Amino acid sequence: MPASTAGGVRRARKVTMMATETMQSCKGSTGMHKDAAISSEVSKVMSQKGIERPIIIGVAADSGCGKSTFLRRVADIFGTKLTKAHTPQGEFLTVICLDDFHTHDRKGRREANVTALNPDANNFQLMYEQVQALKDGKSIMKPIYNHDTGNIDPPELVEPNHLIVIEGLHPIYDERVRDLLDFSVYLDLTDEVKIAWKIQRDMAERGHTLENILASIDSRKPDFAAYIDPQKKHADVVMEILPTQLIPDDEEKKILRVKLIQRDDNQGYSPAYLFDEGSSMEWVPCGRKLTCSYPGIKFRSGPDVYFDNEVSVVECDGGFEKLEEMIYVESHMNNTSAKFYGEITQQLLKNPSAPGSKNGTGLFQVMMALKMRETYERITGRTISPALS
Repeated sequence: MPASTAGGVRRARKVTMMATETMQSCKGSTGMHKDAAISSEVSKVMSQKGIERPIIIGVAADSGCGKSTFLRRVADIFGTKLTKAHTPQGEFLTVICLDDFHTHDRKGRREANVTALNPDANNFQLMYEQVQALKDGKSIMKPIYNHDTGNIDPPELVEPNHLIVIEGLHPIYDERVRDLLDFSVYLDLTDEVKIAWKIQRDMAERGHTLENILASIDSRKPDFAAYIDPQKKHADVVMEILPTQLIPDDEEKKILRVKLIQRDDNQGYSPAYLFDEGSSMEWVPCGRKLTCSYPGIKFRSGPDVYFDNEVSVVECDGGFEKLEEMIYVESHMNNTSAKFYGEITQQLLKNPSAPGSKNGTGLFQVMMALKMRETYERITGRTISPALS
């Protein structure tokens, strides 16, 4: 079916859905979000798609921390395609950006002297009610924050789906929303790496000056420390990205040390590890089986404590040159939730030019996506066939 025809069918279907479902306002339908609404009944999409209960996953991170790349890997693991609409929706997966719950447009934030990171600039009541509605199988009319114009646009119809990812600054902040999550991830960049990444992205891709980038980062620091960073203590899995320890006083921050921090008390979750479960170890695999240039690569694995919680940690410091050789590393990892030998390597090879594909970032993004698939299967009792190409 041509793309234009398919788009027309989707729009017609949404108009039909709106005509057959009664939308009602809720407590959070106030101010700039007065037109937001929730269906009064379970959506017909639930029976049409055979959905028993949507699975809700939260992905928290500051701006420019790799959420988009990670979510592309999630879609690949589930073998699903997404539309290129403001809110990507596919036959299986929907991704909701929580920026849509900002209570001010860009001009309003400037006038109120508040950042988007501040809870006062976000409608958590509406966020909670609409995420709860989706989990209950109801459609919603969700606000839209337009990143191009900085305006709050009229709401859009979002239907329940098999898997719904809510991503942004605050998916784990509000306790009511946090309790709705079936699995949660926090992407944690240290300041040194974050600054290097934002300079690279915003100067190269968006034409920003170095002075403006640094000023923007500094202006966000207090609210980030107060409202965003504390969420990681509640996450099921944290991916922490730090400067390498392989190069003393590294200034470029191109070589990364990445840690996968997994809570041991997460019921139904089996932490990944290297070689021997529960043992603390270091592994330098460079040699005949893994091509590595300076400064090489080093893995660590073992138990630790993170915010008073017992965790299992896998760490990768450095990078690898040939993605096809990652199968050697994969063969020494356990509890990865891969469905066949080489699945992690295959997924990395699908997106060889994606940011982080040749270091621990891409490796652990794929492993977190595999854990999401395992969570979905455990809760629903359904099996997702691995994407073989």
